[in-house]
Amino acid sequence: MKTLFRLYINTSLILRVTLALVLGVVAGLLGGEYVTWLSPLGDLLLRLLQFLIVPIVLFTLMVGINQADVGSMGRLGRKVLLYYVVTTALAIVVGLAVATLFDPGQGLTLDTSASVSVPENPGLVQVLLNIVPSNIVSAFAEPNLMGIIFTAVVFGLALLFMRTSDAQREMGDHLYRLLEALNAVTMKVMAGVLHVVPIGVFAIVANTVSQQGLETILSLGDMVMVLYIALGVHLLVYCVLMKLFGVRLWDFFREARTPMATAFATQSSSGVLPLSLNAASRMGLPQALYGFSLPLGATINMDGAAIRIAISAVFAANVMGTPLDIATMAQIVLIGTLISIGTAGVPGAGIVMIATVFSQVGLPIETVALLTSIDALVGMGCTALNVTGDLAGTALIARTERKGRTRSGPSARVPVESAKREPRL
Repeated sequence: MKTLFRLYINTSLILRVTLALVLGVVAGLLGGEYVTWLSPLGDLLLRLLQFLIVPIVLFTLMVGINQADVGSMGRLGRKVLLYYVVTTALAIVVGLAVATLFDPGQGLTLDTSASVSVPENPGLVQVLLNIVPSNIVSAFAEPNLMGIIFTAVVFGLALLFMRTSDAQREMGDHLYRLLEALNAVTMKVMAGVLHVVPIGVFAIVANTVSQQGLETILSLGDMVMVLYIALGVHLLVYCVLMKLFGVRLWDFFREARTPMATAFATQSSSGVLPLSLNAASRMGLPQALYGFSLPLGATINMDGAAIRIAISAVFAANVMGTPLDIATMAQIVLIGTLISIGTAGVPGAGIVMIATVFSQVGLPIETVALLTSIDALVGMGCTALNVTGDLAGTALIARTERKGRTRSGPSARVPVESAKREPRL
């Protein structure tokens, strides 16, 4: 047993996660309902990752802010938001183009008796108000990720001003060193949690495949196939953008593949956030950047969900026998981009987004019920792309910052091209 345990610990994490994915699919197909006893192992992984979200976001962001300055934080914030809006709109365009090419849903008929419960869309204004928590304790308990980000930014900036003032510099430096220590302790806990990831991934995938079954996969197989083709096309878009800005793709995917694979299994962008932050750290990206961009992206950047909106719209139109025209497609791009931010943090956000867009462009809401039968299969790929987009944007923006410093001053180290290596976990 000791030998097997050492072999498990010493094997690279991505190899363990990959094997867990493959074995999970096999177990789900062969075991059927008998694999349900594995579900507590999957729940344990999700609980451990959620357990780390609050400390890792709070400490990483506060420490990161104090490694930069107020001016650079404002510049980084503008770049991050611009990237998220542009790539979300681009994702919808990619989804519409791929779906129009393959025409999923042709020949299917709509079951008008089907119904689906769609959570209420709070709207963009309410989401913006929810950024400011009325109670810090409740924001941490929920957890309200946007509220945690707001709290970390406000207190991080306050600490930065303390450390730059003559009267409070010493007190601010003491508090900063304490935060650095807390951040280091959180990373130690994170290293231990990583060993549980392959076990949890195996359990989650086995349960998901057993519940979906081959019949569901085959009945709406064209929809699933078209969606994954679109996700692959958008992944190539990320690669092209990163290549244009000088990011080495091998270095990037070497570190990003673990959060990508885990996101595929867990279907939770925020749940995988600790792994994404760890990957960005191993890439050598600036903590001031990834401490802000990744928590924010886990909440509002939904490129995978945006592609799902576009393909679902084409699917619904084909089921009804009324293909989308150019004007309707343009409307979907605009509404889908805004809705992806307006539904941030809402349970069942994917369903909310699809139902809201359908109601705005006159597509039947009943088709949402048909699409929910493949929700898990679709959600796995979409979540993996969401996480990839967050990391790709962070790496890309880090390169733009380095180029700016090169033009205005001494050359800095290239974080993404020379990824920081650590002992294998």
